Amino acid sequence: MKNTSNRPDAPSAREAKGEFWWWVAAIFASAFASYWPVLNGGFIWDDPGHITWPALRSLGGLARIWFEVGATQQYYPVVHSLFWLEHRFFGDVATGYHIANVGWHATAACLFAVVLRRLNVPGAWVAAFLFLLHPVGVESVAWITEQKNTFSTIWYLLATLAYLRFDENRRPGSFALATLFFLLALGSKTVTASLPAALLVIFWWKRGRLEWRRDVGPLVPWFALAAVSGALTSWVEHKFIGARPEDFPFNALERSLLASRAIWFYLGKLVWPADLIFTYPRWVIDAGASWQYLFPAGILLVALAMWRWRQQRGAIAAGLFFAGSLFPALGFVNVFPFVFSFVADHFQYLASLGIFALAGAGVAMAWGRWRVVTPVLFAGGLMIFGGLTWRQSATYRDEFTLYESTLAKNPNAAMAHNNLGNLLVNAGREAEAIPHFEAATRLQPTSAKYAYSFGFALATLRNPAAAIPHFERALALEPDYADAAYSLGMALMSLGRKVEAVEQFKAALRVKADVPEGHFSLGLALVQTGKFDEAIEHFSTAAKLRPKNPDPEFNWALALMVTGRFDEAFVHFEKAAQLAPERAYIENSFGRALIRVQRFEEGIARCRQALLLDPNLAEAHFNLSEALRQTGRSEEAAVHLAEARRLGWKK
Repeated sequence: MKNTSNRPDAPSAREAKGEFWWWVAAIFASAFASYWPVLNGGFIWDDPGHITWPALRSLGGLARIWFEVGATQQYYPVVHSLFWLEHRFFGDVATGYHIANVGWHATAACLFAVVLRRLNVPGAWVAAFLFLLHPVGVESVAWITEQKNTFSTIWYLLATLAYLRFDENRRPGSFALATLFFLLALGSKTVTASLPAALLVIFWWKRGRLEWRRDVGPLVPWFALAAVSGALTSWVEHKFIGARPEDFPFNALERSLLASRAIWFYLGKLVWPADLIFTYPRWVIDAGASWQYLFPAGILLVALAMWRWRQQRGAIAAGLFFAGSLFPALGFVNVFPFVFSFVADHFQYLASLGIFALAGAGVAMAWGRWRVVTPVLFAGGLMIFGGLTWRQSATYRDEFTLYESTLAKNPNAAMAHNNLGNLLVNAGREAEAIPHFEAATRLQPTSAKYAYSFGFALATLRNPAAAIPHFERALALEPDYADAAYSLGMALMSLGRKVEAVEQFKAALRVKADVPEGHFSLGLALVQTGKFDEAIEHFSTAAKLRPKNPDPEFNWALALMVTGRFDEAFVHFEKAAQLAPERAYIENSFGRALIRVQRFEEGIARCRQALLLDPNLAEAHFNLSEALRQTGRSEEAAVHLAEARRLGWKK
């Protein structure tokens, strides 16, 4: 064996602990320096779906994270427990999560070096720095959601270290510890299910052959755990996230073409990380296009070449690790992000370790031969990577920047158009949003979500007539789209089409029965169609679902008053007035109801309170004048009647 002591980080039992910690310090310092632009960034896209929801922030919520599938966006209880804990420290401030994720990434890089050193792979710290600073990792580190990647990789590498120890001592305790780490990795992200296969690749690389009893047998339980985890994640993707089979109508041949093309794409981005995009163009997979067979042909040629020079097991092992770790994201399994693009930088975060290990070993070997040139070139390469990472991470500092930069490189990114349009609507720039919604619906006409967003923007612009066809389109594509049905009902109401609105509100509530706004709006529509008793039921439900909202209580009281149930109405007027003591119209309506049942003094008091809150409320002046007239205070009544007329009151 060649002497490797002159390599920059050759594994040595004599290496001082101080030197190790200098490497660790350099890793962390480089990580935070390179990702500095995003540390003060905000949340993007689905981050709010991963930051612990209010209903889950208690200890009971933590239990739900573990024992209720569907309580979180994906069933990754370990990483969602991490989010739960982080929320205790950071609340809803994004900076804390960004700092944590950069820290997890740096920790993963250090563990990567430790694993390589444990395996006596030269260039361990070189590989760690390549992994740390390569810009293809930015999506996983700068996007808070992908803390799934960074955190799961830590457990993956710890499981690897623990299993390597078991491989030496064959002690049950070592196997149990390794299995615990593997379960924690699976509970953070299912892509780590590839670990048992990766360990077999490592053992083949080390020994040249595999034995059932020594190598394969102990990993059978891990393969079973991986299969269960993969099946559960696939079910959750379909059940809760929306990965529908009809969105991926590909046969085995087409999926093979997709997979081979994806492998070359990912390898290309590692070798030449140019034009990195949050959402890459979605390829057209066509088994009838002859040029698409160049991708599997290229993989076959590489495989044949590797077999020809199979004595170089390191390169083969790196390639097997890379392709095997990518397998869940190659198209053989339906995952929701494929709706937008078949490839994404964060898909290869774990898989890239194989290529970086090979590259690190290559740099270390070159270092021994060309001691002057190699360090200079390597240092220059790291500086370039660090600069590219700095620039790329800056695009993740806020959603506007992210989607605008995405569209600059991929103008056909329907998701970016839709999300940017929603941001513009929320910012009060609805007119600017319309072209983006037009583009999104044109590029992806089968998306109910995009049709709904377009309609919502038009409704916000007070153009319900134009919004209605888009809501109807959304419902045609997804009949159980409750939000679209509700918004369609609101648009119909604004156009006076109350009967049709009632039907849409009822359709929305059939899907989402616990939405207070749905019950409240249905109650309003029923009132306007003269169905007061039915309206009362929905106002009652809305009030129970949102007990601190005065609007259901107030309208409940009005409906009761119209049906002559004054005593019941007074209870809800009182509740509404307590919930919103600043609203003059509640006091006025309460006063009018009291006056109608000849409780004049109480009614007068309520009307006076209304006028204290809003002296220009014409109806309150009129109601007060009527009560005063009927109690014999004609002069004061005349004053308020005159004021009501001056303010434009007409009866």
